[in-house]
Amino acid sequence: MLRPAASVPPQVVAGTSSAQAAGSVERPDAVAGSLGRVPRHLSLDEAMAVVRSREQLRAGGMTARAIGDAVVRGELRPLQRNRYVGVKLWNDLWPESRHLIEVCAAVAEMRDGDGVASHESAGVLAELPLYRHTPSAVHLLKPEARRGSSRVGLQHHGDLLPAGDITVVNGIRCTTLDRTVFDLVRTLSMEAAIAVADAALRREAMRGSAYEERAAEAWRERMLQRCEAARGGRGVRQAEAAIRFADGRSESPGEAVSRLQLSRLGFQELRLQVPVSGPDGRTYRVDIGIEDVRSFYEFDGMGKYDELALASGKTVKEVVLDEKRREDWIRGTTQRRFARAEAPHILTPEALGRRLAAFGITPPRR
Repeated sequence: MLRPAASVPPQVVAGTSSAQAAGSVERPDAVAGSLGRVPRHLSLDEAMAVVRSREQLRAGGMTARAIGDAVVRGELRPLQRNRYVGVKLWNDLWPESRHLIEVCAAVAEMRDGDGVASHESAGVLAELPLYRHTPSAVHLLKPEARRGSSRVGLQHHGDLLPAGDITVVNGIRCTTLDRTVFDLVRTLSMEAAIAVADAALRREAMRGSAYEERAAEAWRERMLQRCEAARGGRGVRQAEAAIRFADGRSESPGEAVSRLQLSRLGFQELRLQVPVSGPDGRTYRVDIGIEDVRSFYEFDGMGKYDELALASGKTVKEVVLDEKRREDWIRGTTQRRFARAEAPHILTPEALGRRLAAFGITPPRR
């Protein structure tokens, strides 16, 4: 629960002949095909592989005119000054993977000493979520950056950058996880800040299925020290609130934001990953227990049942039936109300309140 004082706040290179397309450089969309699926998320290696320079496209058989025509037809997307990616692939990706591609393109054009990836750009390198946020530029920390040195697609920050706040991820210089989290929780929306903080804390404190409270509190203390050192700065009060509220037991941004909205509605006793004894000695876990009103809550993210089907080898229909049996068991054995919500329901506290009310769940009177 948040402290009251910190109120919670077609082919990619279409237009070329088949002979041109068969050049020595693999086309941007060919990598997508090699993944064996329509990608929604890309790894850093995959993102690096799909970015092509103008010189690479020319070496692969495309003329300058063909490149320009492909851009005009919406088949190639320009990145930075001299890089491209296939639009078909681009359109299949989540914002985090799109920005990862943008970061790779920017880094490919950088000279040594040009800056350190930071903020959202360091966030995608660290595989942190960007809840309902699409970066408008690649972010670089460059302490000597002059005001106005940024340009379209590239944002320079002149903040102080101690050597201890710099790391390297697959050859890309970027801010450390702690610094990245601190920069994000004070500059993004509160919802996005909670999603980032929960994801970072989960990485810090989850050991298999066990949650280490000592590790969680060590992280929290470390991050609060950063807040104290920056007291009075932009977004520090929000950062402190987000860090205090963070819980690494959240398994997704949707769960994190759900918890935030539940708190804003006035629910104060929230338990995460609540165990419920199931049949045949199994244990079910429910996303959130709303203990104030003896109710359960689960967030169903986009693609949840497809992912479960893929992991289990079952059909989506079988997975949905299994989930219904699980929910029926939990309702019957605990005699608790059980509500499910999806992304539109957690956009605001009011939207979630209406969803919960439809299941007979309302905040307790204080």
